[in-house]
Amino acid sequence: MKILITGGSGFIGTNLIEALRKTNAKLLSIDIAAPKLEQHRSIWHQVDVRDKAIITEEIRTFSPDYVIHLAARTDLNGKTLQDYDANMQGVSNLLDALEQVPNLKQAVFASSMYVCEPGYMPKDFEDYAPHTLYGESKVETERRIKERNPKYTWSIIRPTSIWGPWFGEPYNKFFHIVLSHMYFHMGKRACKKTYGYVDNAIYQIMSIVNADAEKVNRKVFYIGDYKPYDITEWANEIAKEAGIWIPRIPYWCFKCAGWFGDLLKKFGIAFPMTSFRLHNMTTDNVHDFEPIKSIAPNLPVSRIEGTKRTLDWIKNVENKQK
Repeated sequence: MKILITGGSGFIGTNLIEALRKTNAKLLSIDIAAPKLEQHRSIWHQVDVRDKAIITEEIRTFSPDYVIHLAARTDLNGKTLQDYDANMQGVSNLLDALEQVPNLKQAVFASSMYVCEPGYMPKDFEDYAPHTLYGESKVETERRIKERNPKYTWSIIRPTSIWGPWFGEPYNKFFHIVLSHMYFHMGKRACKKTYGYVDNAIYQIMSIVNADAEKVNRKVFYIGDYKPYDITEWANEIAKEAGIWIPRIPYWCFKCAGWFGDLLKKFGIAFPMTSFRLHNMTTDNVHDFEPIKSIAPNLPVSRIEGTKRTLDWIKNVENKQK
């Protein structure tokens, strides 16, 4: 079995390759960036998904049985939609290239939960409500896949807030805020959000790959942990493992900090809190996992265990940097 992973040097890609290296699959990772782990270099080819000629040649030569498309620009710093062309033109180039693979069985394309703003519950998978340019680019990504409607089995995944070893900005920010004693409980406010430990996300992705075609073909799946996180509870779990106590301060202090952060942002100065971030932090954002749960019923890692593994990984990274 030959599996192509685009974006294999990224956070989810790194964890996915680590899992697949334990199987007998032949792997090819293509990414514009070098791998995070030295042992992945032997299967990595440096490829920009926006370069149609190169990605077409790579795919034609490798001729994969399965494709897991993770390559994307995921930050929120772009100024125009074109800044996220890796997401839009990248998927168009990939779709064109895959038409030249006669033995292709299946492709899984990564989108994002940010095709809808936090708190918005879509009526169906054609209902979009993005609130960022990144989210808009992922809406366009989905539309291009659906309009092409390839003949091979294909699925779209919408990762929620996935976390764990090898994560980076902005996904690691919550851990680092807690660990640096900069996290405070917001009075009596608490919200529930969908997060997902990365090993559980990998299990869900591979469950899609291994499922019968009729269960996954032309379908969209949110991926993440099935039970919503109470953010106050999770922060306390992280703090307890790290030997930290989290104080509670009035919510109005956060409102003032958000306004102050907005002001500093106008002068190009970064600040941990803005009104945009405060809105995201205090808005419930829970997704429907029944579709993916039907084919991936038993997540392998609990939140507590995932938190311990992630804190151990952070500690190891910090020790190596000293």
